[in-house]
Amino acid sequence: MEKEFQRVKVVTLNCKIVLKDPGVGWRMEKTTLKRSLGVWALVALGLGYMTPTIVFDTFGIVSKLTNGVVPVAYLVALAVMALTAISYGKMVRAFPQAGSAYTYARETMGPRLGFLVGWASLLDYLLLPMVNALIIRIYMESLFPSVPVWIWVLSYVLVVTAINVYSMESTSGLNMILVVFTLVLIVMFLILATVQFTNGMGEGTLFTINPLTNANVELVAIFTGATVVAFSFIGFDAITMYTEEAKDASTVPRAILLTVTIGGLIFFIASYFTQALFPDLSRFNMLDDTLPEIGLYVGGKVFQLIFIAGAFGATVASGLASHASVSRLLFVMGRNGVLPKKSFGYLHPKFRTPVFTIVFTGVVSLFAIGPDLELIASVINFGALIAFTFVNLSVIVHFYIRQRRRSGKDTLKYLIMPSLGALSTGILWSHLHADAFIGGLIWIVVGIVYMLFITKFFRKELGSMDTIESVEPLDEEPINSSELGGLEAIEGVEFVDNGVIKTR
Repeated sequence: MEKEFQRVKVVTLNCKIVLKDPGVGWRMEKTTLKRSLGVWALVALGLGYMTPTIVFDTFGIVSKLTNGVVPVAYLVALAVMALTAISYGKMVRAFPQAGSAYTYARETMGPRLGFLVGWASLLDYLLLPMVNALIIRIYMESLFPSVPVWIWVLSYVLVVTAINVYSMESTSGLNMILVVFTLVLIVMFLILATVQFTNGMGEGTLFTINPLTNANVELVAIFTGATVVAFSFIGFDAITMYTEEAKDASTVPRAILLTVTIGGLIFFIASYFTQALFPDLSRFNMLDDTLPEIGLYVGGKVFQLIFIAGAFGATVASGLASHASVSRLLFVMGRNGVLPKKSFGYLHPKFRTPVFTIVFTGVVSLFAIGPDLELIASVINFGALIAFTFVNLSVIVHFYIRQRRRSGKDTLKYLIMPSLGALSTGILWSHLHADAFIGGLIWIVVGIVYMLFITKFFRKELGSMDTIESVEPLDEEPINSSELGGLEAIEGVEFVDNGVIKTR
């Protein structure tokens, strides 16, 4: 016997309605993702997001900031990120279906503080696609200096936006190919660099400590450089988003630590060779992105083209991923009422993509026409370092304070190590570019004002930033229950015989 239910608009993702009991009603069952990713597939995804060639893009900026000891800045950043990666691993085990600093802060320290952490993180998510557009602009400008830069930015943004609108799914296999190609490119650079050492270029030898120390080195300068290169590590935390697609969720913490370690070693080795080749910056015409000139001086015009082509592909791949990620995040926030629902929560009926948020992200990316890479990287780090700090603090609150795990070993794991992680990220945060610091604080103030607005001064609860959770009546026309099977719905909600929607 068929039962009739009120027609509803169900706001959610990755769920379906299934028959629970003909005498009781319907329930929502979550459609889970296929668990197909092994440890190395996860590591490849993290490395692909990090874009290893970024070490050559930012070399000039960091070398200037550190007075010629770029590898040391990467070592400092690696130590900080390793502590944070360990904390991410602990929180992934505690919240295996979550995957963001926002979620961890919300679950351990409350929704309001969680919102502000998420708001700070949103800043770097929004700007990451713009950084990729900016790097593409610099690549093309180095090859075609007479062409106006806005043409390259506009063309790139239009293509990436269009692909995301029509929905392009990247696979871990394709990502693995891109990562392997990038690593082969870096190995080629190391071989050519070794040849140049034998020809007397730079230090004239690989075996030198000059890339690690010199008479002009200052601790403050190293920390300032480390805040910039910390930008290179952004992406390892994205592995947590694939927890439900990992063959074994318990391998995710290991994959995170492997990604940070391998990425850090790549950055250190590549920057060491580069610093030894270029003890000073006198040969560079453009410090904002030195990759094209590094390729030219090390391997000639042919290698320069190969170097740029490889870096171009890696940047585009990263750009597609970051564009898709932030547009989806904005879409979820829109559907949950954190952002205006009518526009940000709109899903195209044909393409099934959040068209408005994709286009919005593209418009933000157009600002790559103007600013320099150093400033944008610093602004991104403002949000990222706040997020990393609160991931470390979440470990302390969840394990040491709430669960009272305070044995000698647990004190080391859940108090001392995350405290060092929070302190070190806080130190990097304090050495940010002054303009980035001001801009970031303004962004936080805007977030506080916006939170007060959407909660009507805390008289309403905050919506979620990472899961879609609302169900709304659409109209009064009843439909057969058999029609409900094709709708998307949210887990934990039931339709009962009288049409009332209940939550479990």
